[in-house]
Amino acid sequence: MTMQRGKDILLKLEDPAGSSIFFTMAGLRARTISLNAKTVDATNTDSVGAWRELLPGAGVKSLAVSGSGVFTDSAADAAIRSVFFAQEARKWQIVIPDFGTLEGAMQIAALEYAGEFDGEAVYSLSLASAGNITFTPL
Repeated sequence: MTMQRGKDILLKLEDPAGSSIFFTMAGLRARTISLNAKTVDATNTDSVGAWRELLPGAGVKSLAVSGSGVFTDSAADAAIRSVFFAQEARKWQIVIPDFGTLEGAMQIAALEYAGEFDGEAVYSLSLASAGNITFTPL
């Protein structure tokens, strides 16, 4: 895999009608994607050398996405606010160039707005997986 530009990672939200049409949430300057898998400790008195044993496939998987930037249009801002205040678990896509696409239901866990007197208004948001997440390699 060759080096990639961070700006090429896309965060997309599905159309509210559930049409499988996704719209890019514009203006993201920084993005972080975290895939997690909680382990289940199956260690017991018969564990060889008292080494920890893990139960394969038994843990809880989760996906967390965070991003920050500027809203470049009012439609993206309105969509994010609407989803947040409704606390909807909507379908999102995260496109990572030369890697793949993560897609599934996520809920906005945090939404923050900030701005300095002599700068632009900025926002940050955090998404938490709320169901099955699929991965499609590119």
